[in-house]
Amino acid sequence: MGDVPGLPSPAAGTDRAPLPFDVIIAGCGPTGAVLAAELRLHDVRVLVLEKETEPVSFVRIVGLHIRSIELMAMRGLLKRILERGRQRPAGGFFAAINKPAPEGLDSAYAYLLGIPQPVIVHLLEEHAIELGAQVRHGCAVAGFEQDDEGVTVELADGERLRSRYLVGCDGGRSTVRKLLGVGFPGEPSRTETLMGEMEVGVPQEEITARVAGIRETHQRFWLRPFGEGVYSVVVPAAGVSDRAEPPTLEDFKQQLRTIAGTDFGVHSPRWVSRFGDATRLAERYRVGRVLLAGDAAHIHPPIGGQGVNLGVQDAFNLGWKLAAQIHGWAPEILLDTYQAERHPVAADVLDNTRAQMELSSTEPGAQAVRRLLTELMDFDEVNRHLIEKITAIGLRYDFGEGPDLLGRRLSDIAVKQGTLYGLLHRGRGLLLDRTECLTVGGWSDRVDYFGDSTAVLDVPCVLLRPDGYVGWVGDDQQDLDNHLSRWFGKPAH
Repeated sequence: MGDVPGLPSPAAGTDRAPLPFDVIIAGCGPTGAVLAAELRLHDVRVLVLEKETEPVSFVRIVGLHIRSIELMAMRGLLKRILERGRQRPAGGFFAAINKPAPEGLDSAYAYLLGIPQPVIVHLLEEHAIELGAQVRHGCAVAGFEQDDEGVTVELADGERLRSRYLVGCDGGRSTVRKLLGVGFPGEPSRTETLMGEMEVGVPQEEITARVAGIRETHQRFWLRPFGEGVYSVVVPAAGVSDRAEPPTLEDFKQQLRTIAGTDFGVHSPRWVSRFGDATRLAERYRVGRVLLAGDAAHIHPPIGGQGVNLGVQDAFNLGWKLAAQIHGWAPEILLDTYQAERHPVAADVLDNTRAQMELSSTEPGAQAVRRLLTELMDFDEVNRHLIEKITAIGLRYDFGEGPDLLGRRLSDIAVKQGTLYGLLHRGRGLLLDRTECLTVGGWSDRVDYFGDSTAVLDVPCVLLRPDGYVGWVGDDQQDLDNHLSRWFGKPAH
């Protein structure tokens, strides 16, 4: 690969420092931490640079949707996360329309897992470090140059580091994306919303009664009990202080009085913040040896709670592919499938959040559409489709023609001596063979074999990629070998 147009590279013959790292990751949020751990499963030398020196001071709750919970189970992480989180019913996600989840969702983890953002970030970073990733806090990327051998990353303090690849997981205002010159088209924020956690001074019964009436027309308004007398408070931000400044408790009181006629005696905020509905998608996820993931690649309103999940799922898709590229066994186009697969997924999430924001409008037309959709969601097929879309369990990658299972994730089915996800902790490919007649042959250094004629599966055999998606279905060894080559390169012998 030659130099990338528009990006400076060292002059020919320039002495270059050795490459102490295979991958440098900018940003140690959930996306960056998961990516680091995925790379370490394949013995990739990883350095994560986090510009913040301390964890965020506010304790915002994030929600892990079904597919993200499944991915945590696939890596043996779920138990420690469950200990710090809170399970909630998997329903009411789409535009906050209060409908329960349909029965029989195809997952052993059909719930929402609420967990404080600093806690999930700490747990994921801790996991990456346990696997051998290096994490440096207080280190901001100020610039980089890429050439045909690697990337030179310059830090804010002038230090220069070399690696084979750089991945920007540094958020919606990504320095890496801006320096890379990748376009970030979309819509700027049109509406602002205040969100925070604080104590209230009136009984819960009074709050519940008043909020129920208001939410018939104001969807961006709620007070939800959070425990110990603390409430999650969300109100529109119209007419409050400068958006460049953090909101104040008085801003919340003003908006509560405007909409509800009372400020509910709110006091003692734990944290307050402001978010907009800006919606943008990076034009490219890769330029040469530099890639983007998470909010650096896409931003959208938080309605539906998909943001953290989308980034974490980016990381699971990218990790094994980048590791394969580094270790030299990746098929020629494998790394490019990261953008080919994940860019359309992000575009779909942006569209469904646009739709949800329209349904939160107080305009009569939007309210009429909302009432109609509320009726339609009483049909199981409609409710199921929307739940599977929001939670990403309905996702199907385009792997070409084949059975419906091809390109889909496989749920955590029962197998001999446990469940399927218990076989995926090492982040390798897996052949689940109900015929017990096939073999992974020369790919055994990167694909595990598990023969089980009793597996609860409607097809003879499946080849799972390391991210848990079905890359092949069948029972023919030659066809299997072709697909092993497609996903895992040439056999070792």
